[in-house]
Amino acid sequence: MERIILMVIRLFYKVPEWWYKICHYGKDENFEKYDEEKRYALLQELTHRANKAGRVNVICSGKENLPKENGYILFPNHQGLFDTLLFFDTHGRFFSFVMKIEVAHVFLIRQIARLIHAKAMDRSDVRQSMTVIKQVSEEVKQGRNYLIFAEGTRSRQGNKLLPFKGGAFKSAVYAKCPIVPVAIIDSYKAFDIHSIKKITAQIHYLEPIYYETYKDMKTTEIAELVKSRIEAAIEQYEIH
Repeated sequence: MERIILMVIRLFYKVPEWWYKICHYGKDENFEKYDEEKRYALLQELTHRANKAGRVNVICSGKENLPKENGYILFPNHQGLFDTLLFFDTHGRFFSFVMKIEVAHVFLIRQIARLIHAKAMDRSDVRQSMTVIKQVSEEVKQGRNYLIFAEGTRSRQGNKLLPFKGGAFKSAVYAKCPIVPVAIIDSYKAFDIHSIKKITAQIHYLEPIYYETYKDMKTTEIAELVKSRIEAAIEQYEIH
């Protein structure tokens, strides 16, 4: 919370403009007027400036691993609210994301989700979950990129991962799309530690896993493969 306050204080002169644009661009009647590139550019500008103002140094590697064509799903480990800001700051192409329905109405998350047409999944409702999975797979087939947190909730154990849920990979299987594992390191320090000391958060885009590799695997096996690759990257890049 302290770092969020610092970001707001240091960027107070930009906050009203950004807030107006987020709400205005996100209105249904404005979706044709403001295309995905313009909406995403707004989020990238906001995030880049906020990270600098909040004294967060971002280390990024592996962007060359991203598939040349759109229509892939990013699968990172999940440490907290700052994770998505790492993607907005470093991922040069538009993406949307899937979130748990419990956070769909949280202030600012709701507005950003509306801006990029993110999907909210009710994990207690099998039918609704399947609807979201199918919607995501169809959009990915049409060339939209997505971000899905396969742990289902954030880990509260620093850089240690929770089990990856096989169901999170159903959209990728249905879309037959590239799966991009992403290793996030020390992101939790941005908002979960009560300090405004300068921190470094890392994001590493790993080599994609293409459909030909996982087509004969169960979703639980895909989940374990992605998790193991992320864990190996964290072990390699983590600063002790």
